[in-house]
Amino acid sequence: MTTESSPPTTVRRIAGPAASALADLVAVFDELQTVLRCCERLVSELAADPADSVVLEGVWTTVTLSYARCFADGRLTDEDVNGLSLKGEVLEWHKLLRRLREHYASETLNPRARFDVGAAAGPDGQVAGIAITSVDQAVLDDLTVRQTGALAYELTRLVDQRINDQQQQVLTAARALPPQDLAALPLIDLATPH
Repeated sequence: MTTESSPPTTVRRIAGPAASALADLVAVFDELQTVLRCCERLVSELAADPADSVVLEGVWTTVTLSYARCFADGRLTDEDVNGLSLKGEVLEWHKLLRRLREHYASETLNPRARFDVGAAAGPDGQVAGIAITSVDQAVLDDLTVRQTGALAYELTRLVDQRINDQQQQVLTAARALPPQDLAALPLIDLATPH
């Protein structure tokens, strides 16, 4: 005997710690998916000759921002990173990515180069002019991108499992609501924006 279920006619907003935790996990999953898509784009761009430095910087900046947001407010932790099945200095790489976020998101520092100004002296020791020098920052490479993608992929698997577990908790709680309490919850508009 099979049972057919009809699609829902309404969706009601559920509040509370379990629902908030589920929403946070889904947000983290979305950020990790962004990191993975960006890493795929970066691998392609790095293979181009010549690679577009503006695309590289813009997409890599998105990687560092999205990755760091996954760890905001303890959503994911260093312990989560330590528990992954990846080999090598994974926690150190994770911490470096978090620092890179500060580097790329800085309002005052140029992420591409460091500049210095000096007095240029002639043979007689007198100032002959001003010299402005620059030192380029480290250039993004394929290994950096692939390591970051591997880390994001493993974290995605971890978060996906947590989403499934949390979703079951929320579903169990929602099923326990009396119909009149469910009907009193605010509606969520399911219309898709055009």
